Amino acid sequence: MHAKTDSEATSIDAALSWPPRSPPRSATRPLYYVQSPSNHDVEKMSFGSGCSPMGSPSHPHYYHCSPIHHSRESSTSRFSDRALFSYKSILEGSGRRRYINSAIDEETDGGDDDPFRNVRLYGCLLLSLFLLFTVFSLILWGASKSYPPKVVVKGMLVRNFNVQAGNDPSGVPTDMLSLNSTVRIFYRNPSTFFAVHVTASPLLLHYSNLLLSSGEMEKFTVGRKSRRNIATVVHGHQIPLYGSVSPHLDTLSLPLNLTLVLRSRAYILGTLVTSNFHTRIICSFTLNVNRLPKPMSLIHSCTHHH
Repeated sequence: MHAKTDSEATSIDAALSWPPRSPPRSATRPLYYVQSPSNHDVEKMSFGSGCSPMGSPSHPHYYHCSPIHHSRESSTSRFSDRALFSYKSILEGSGRRRYINSAIDEETDGGDDDPFRNVRLYGCLLLSLFLLFTVFSLILWGASKSYPPKVVVKGMLVRNFNVQAGNDPSGVPTDMLSLNSTVRIFYRNPSTFFAVHVTASPLLLHYSNLLLSSGEMEKFTVGRKSRRNIATVVHGHQIPLYGSVSPHLDTLSLPLNLTLVLRSRAYILGTLVTSNFHTRIICSFTLNVNRLPKPMSLIHSCTHHH
């Protein structure tokens, strides 16, 4: 066998001996300095950058960084994270405020660009109210047409009928007629939501085409679901007959026509909404002089035209 050299013997002894023996301590221990990181290095330290291998001791069992250095690094990293989070929050908050302010400014600018916006709004509101009132008024007006007044000519009482000789306004001799009578009319308003104001044309009593007498009816008002009896005087004085009437009064029968027109106005919403009813009445009957002064019924002798 070959004799072992010194280097081989040393390697074998080092492999057989475990744990390895510590190297002999040198008389002088090296000095280490800890330096706080600058502001520019905070961000690098926050992302876990390790110590430089040049700053660690050459001993294999020593840490690469001292415990003091690790403590400073971790505290600086936490401070950097909080500062970065606060900075981001401030940026986001300021961004939201700028967005809200810009939206408000746009709305304000948009309102300033349209000075007639309020005028149009008020105009639309007034137009809507007018249309609503018009529709409501039309509904009431249409409903009022379902309640026409009921008019009945009940009868006629002739108090005086006289024929005598005389002269017309031009001096022509002829028979002259004088007549005095009263016409009774029944009026009823069936409506439940309006009253009516009634006027009438003159009541005219004709014999053929000859006007014998006339009368004026007074104005009157009938309330809701109310009725009224009206008596109108119809008279004629010294009406020239020109031979159209027989002088024998005991057997005299005259076919007569009584005509009148009633105008009824309903005030539904004051004077804003009104409804008008026109009723033309024609009564045809025969006057028997020998039955006077007995009242004559005209209920079945009249026709109504609306």
